[in-house]
Amino acid sequence: MLTTLNALLPVILVIASGHLLARVGLISGDQWRGIERLAWYVLFPSVLFLKTAVIDFSTLPALEMSAALLASIFAMGALILALRPMFEKVWAINGPRYTSIFQGSVRWNAFVALALGESLIGPVGVALIAVAMAVMIPVLNVMCVLVLSRYANAEPPTLKKTLKDLASNTFIMSIALGLFVNVVGLPIPAILNDTLGLFASAALPVGILCVGAGLDLAALRRPGPALTSGTLLRLILMPLMGAGFAWVFGVTGPALTAVIISLAVPAASNSYLMARQMGGDAKLMAEILTLQTVVAVVTLPLAVYLLGG
Repeated sequence: MLTTLNALLPVILVIASGHLLARVGLISGDQWRGIERLAWYVLFPSVLFLKTAVIDFSTLPALEMSAALLASIFAMGALILALRPMFEKVWAINGPRYTSIFQGSVRWNAFVALALGESLIGPVGVALIAVAMAVMIPVLNVMCVLVLSRYANAEPPTLKKTLKDLASNTFIMSIALGLFVNVVGLPIPAILNDTLGLFASAALPVGILCVGAGLDLAALRRPGPALTSGTLLRLILMPLMGAGFAWVFGVTGPALTAVIISLAVPAASNSYLMARQMGGDAKLMAEILTLQTVVAVVTLPLAVYLLGG
């Protein structure tokens, strides 16, 4: 447990630093949005391309990991859909608010997961989290777009637009390109490798700072059933599901730790953007993201220690 906490503490401190920098106004809101775009379009794609381009899949249980992760997110998605009538009748949670609960429960923050993968597992941890991203990002994007289209009263997107959104996702593009280079066996020129390596070295600290800058602690003063549900489903039930499916599919060792990290981190910060753009409850989404980040300080090390092998 102490080892897990020691690995998590630097990540927590960087998140807190990001929040402090935003609160004191040293970096303005517009500047943070620019930094987020830099991380999204340049820094993290560099990490993902370099890692996936050199992954030796013969040494990673990619198939077993993928099965456990997909089973977990499909099971959680099915559960939340089944609970839709209860949310509406018991707590009067409308469609837009329901979509924020759905997003908050199934999506994950790859920025945090990558940082924890490296801290807890080492270099192979980044490769394992990259495998998780290649599997989960496109599936979760499709799931959330469909749920928002159905319940948020937004204009349903066309199949063409959905495919375009997936194809233009920088994480998916960089992973796909890296996998192509890996499979074909193309060499990466030294100059390009060194340049991307410099970008990659900045990705994790910058991404984690952005997570902290996005926290809104004032939103936690009056937690209601929607906020609580979106947090507990993600941080408690999801890692338990992951541990169960990992056992079913025989995922052990560092791969098990990567599965638990991927399913126990808070939801993705871009969930807020999707909620705002597609008619979801963006305010509730921001509150869920904030509460999850705060609560995960306790639940995440416990999940990794108790379930992560």
